Amino acid sequence: MRIRIGFDITIECQDETPLLLALSPRPEEEDRIIGTCAIQSFPHRPMETFIDEFGNRRTRLVAGAGTLRLRSDCVVEDTGLPDAVDLGAEQHPVEALPVETLGYLSASRYCEVDTLTEKAWELFGETPPGWPRVQAIADFVHQHITFGYEFARPSKTALGVFDEGKGVCRDFAHLFVALCRAMNIPARYASGYLGDIGVPSAGPGDFCAWCEVFLGGRWHTFDARYNTPRIGRVLMVRGRDAADVAMITAFGEYALTGFEVWTDEVAATGSPSVDRPAAVLTSPSGRLIRQAVDTPYAASRTRTFETSLSR
Repeated sequence: MRIRIGFDITIECQDETPLLLALSPRPEEEDRIIGTCAIQSFPHRPMETFIDEFGNRRTRLVAGAGTLRLRSDCVVEDTGLPDAVDLGAEQHPVEALPVETLGYLSASRYCEVDTLTEKAWELFGETPPGWPRVQAIADFVHQHITFGYEFARPSKTALGVFDEGKGVCRDFAHLFVALCRAMNIPARYASGYLGDIGVPSAGPGDFCAWCEVFLGGRWHTFDARYNTPRIGRVLMVRGRDAADVAMITAFGEYALTGFEVWTDEVAATGSPSVDRPAAVLTSPSGRLIRQAVDTPYAASRTRTFETSLSR
């Protein structure tokens, strides 16, 4: 299966503004990419690419005063298989966990593990450890939170999500991660492309946040937002929570004025229109475009535009 992925994002800056972007597939996804998956800027701005402490591919540039358009468009190969399920995956005792997983047991900016530990053990202390316990946590989060873009807020943490019972997919992920860590299960935040492949269309495209949990000697994908194995994930970033992997970190004031993401299955042969001119602003046929001015992040002094818009 081939999947076309990409984005078209426009921001407005009053002055020259340094930016850090987390908008590229992770290095381990490169073997799946047909051609290149570079970020283009209009007007052209010099860019520096580097790998951060979590292994994510990041991009640094300085936006000039005025309008800056950021765009990427490419095709990836995919197995067409849904997320793997391993019902027998066992939970490791903390003392037996690999050292590199220990950082994913602690509290982080958006995941108040200490505050939620007592509640987590009340809810899940009687569940069988391992995959059944993690699935019970995913079931709870999926049922506990009502999804809606109107519930997005950049300051909302896992505790806020638990108390309010409302949020977007990053909120599902933060609560799930915090509850897993409270049960001594390493869990990390992940984000990337996930289109409506094999499921009914959910509307305009967007990035998606999900989670990875360490069981049975390896990391497994869990997605409390949908709570069912899905086809066609393309991983962009991993971190402790959304604070580590903000899509745009701007060191100055900016406004997000255009936001379009696509993750579409394409034919294995023929041109998927990847080669259409990068300056063309039209959406692929039949695709709706979410207007960024309708989001809570249309204007920002908070420096980061995180994956809060993700569905």
